[in-house]
Amino acid sequence: MRAPEALLPLFGHASFRPGQREAIATLFEVGRLLLVAPTGGGKSLVYQLPAALLDGTTLVVSPLIALMHDQCDALERRGIAATYLASTLDGAELSRRMGRIARGECRLAYVAPERLASDGFRALAQRIDCPLVAVDEAHCISQWGHDFRPDYLQIGSLLAALPSARVLACTATATPYVRDEIVARLGLPPETPQHVRGFARPNLVLRASEVESAAARRRAVDAMLEEARRAGAGGVIVYAPTRRGAEEEGERLLALGWEAAYYHAKVDADGRTRVQDAFMAGDLDVVVATNAFGMGIDRADVRAVIHLGPPGSIEAYYQEVGRAGRDGERAFGLMLYSAQDFPRRRSLLEMPTEDRAVDPAVVEHKWGLFLELMRWAQGGSCRHDAILRYFGDESELLGGCGQCDVCTSLDGGEIDTEEATLIVRKALSAVARIHGRFGLGAATKLLGGEEDDRLARTGLLSVPTFGALSGRKERWLMSLLQRCVTAGWVSFTPGDRPCALLTADGREVMLGRRPARLRLPAERSAAPRVKERKLIPETLDEGSRLLFEELRRHRLEVARAQGLPPYMVASDRTLRDLAASRPRTPEELLHVHGFGEVKVGRYGDGFLRTIAACDR
Repeated sequence: MRAPEALLPLFGHASFRPGQREAIATLFEVGRLLLVAPTGGGKSLVYQLPAALLDGTTLVVSPLIALMHDQCDALERRGIAATYLASTLDGAELSRRMGRIARGECRLAYVAPERLASDGFRALAQRIDCPLVAVDEAHCISQWGHDFRPDYLQIGSLLAALPSARVLACTATATPYVRDEIVARLGLPPETPQHVRGFARPNLVLRASEVESAAARRRAVDAMLEEARRAGAGGVIVYAPTRRGAEEEGERLLALGWEAAYYHAKVDADGRTRVQDAFMAGDLDVVVATNAFGMGIDRADVRAVIHLGPPGSIEAYYQEVGRAGRDGERAFGLMLYSAQDFPRRRSLLEMPTEDRAVDPAVVEHKWGLFLELMRWAQGGSCRHDAILRYFGDESELLGGCGQCDVCTSLDGGEIDTEEATLIVRKALSAVARIHGRFGLGAATKLLGGEEDDRLARTGLLSVPTFGALSGRKERWLMSLLQRCVTAGWVSFTPGDRPCALLTADGREVMLGRRPARLRLPAERSAAPRVKERKLIPETLDEGSRLLFEELRRHRLEVARAQGLPPYMVASDRTLRDLAASRPRTPEELLHVHGFGEVKVGRYGDGFLRTIAACDR
């Protein structure tokens, strides 16, 4: 058998991307592999190249008919015989293609998952020489993943009927738990190798922003489009939560002079094809679409992906935003969200499908996935590193990307823990007062001490919670309550008009039985930023203050030497923690705020030497 490298030119490549060679080698040596790599990470080559080397017909299970069609066309142009079987083909064409497969005329046969239940296909699969089965979008087999598809449950029995075939399961989005479920449901041994890599996309500038109105959302979109245009030629994908929203935004951008079009599942097939082809050809600046658009889109120069509202999970978000910047050049990802997204998502999850009630366990699981995304949106750590940790890709942690909105915003000081706990408990007390009766808006009125007919009718104008946080702006209070939702302390009733509920965990926090571990929303003020020297807390003694200044000096030297802003080396809070705790070893450094293994390895020795020098 020829070496895999020898076939790279056939696929238009001069070399392997990181991880591809190792994945192919594992597949040949072990015969089993779960490959987790992001959208655009080159997963298809890991099964296409072995299929060209191995005798027989490789089966590829894929739910994406457009992708199957495109990949088969591309393979045929390279002289590699390939076909696909899907519900879009009429009976005569299906029979003709199955005949080709039966005669061994195809190196690859792509199969939609619904075909796996067909007795005719099962018989065919067992008759042919099948050296490899590749399962694309393997997360669809997980009932706890973000995109479960019941047809995928047939794959395990197909593999059992083909015991000599190698198995490759590919996915762009799978947490450690979902990865283990994929292995189990496919009937693979527990020791099946799992390759997880390639999630780091440092060329993507990731941002998440809260918007309070439709006008604010439009301004954010327009600003992002202009910034993307300045970054270089290329297209933009705007994801809308609804079909109507896609149409309205597409027409708005067209009226503003952009070459724009909308795309969703209700647009007729010819219309969808025209939009997709025009975007791929570079004839459209912007496509505004629901998540029906993008599967199989391989345009390298997408300069931005904008979400008008949050998708259902981090997995879905990263898959969609990963369509930007595949050429390796600077590209943008902007996710917009608002307070209304929380009850809207909850209502959507509880909506019956095909007149059948949704399993409450499934609702709670998907609600949890959405809250993970919102925690990410509202979180206080590097956008990229938070995603890498979520997917378990610790090897590629960036130690701060330096360009996401979190990394580029300096923290203007932190409120003390006791005060933060008191604020959170007051907020939860307000939710307890309106529990099951009103939405979060009423809770903000209650906390802010604003008279409201709903509060007056229910006697809530005279309770101690009324005005408990009267010094705070309504927007700040709403943001605080949203964070209580993402923390799992507040939920919503089902139905079209969801009301806020205090959860059991929220009650424990409210009563002081559990800690209120929550980063408060940033204060928005027009006051000038205080000089850094005045941020030193009074709790530091004189010796610690001197050490703090020496650490600042060292930080500045490192930052200048590496051409970085100082906060990329260490934040003020990190320096204060260093000055107060005086760690002596790399192990002790890991307990200091802001230090993970990457930063300890990169900057730890210098800070430890500075501390040791001050203590002499």
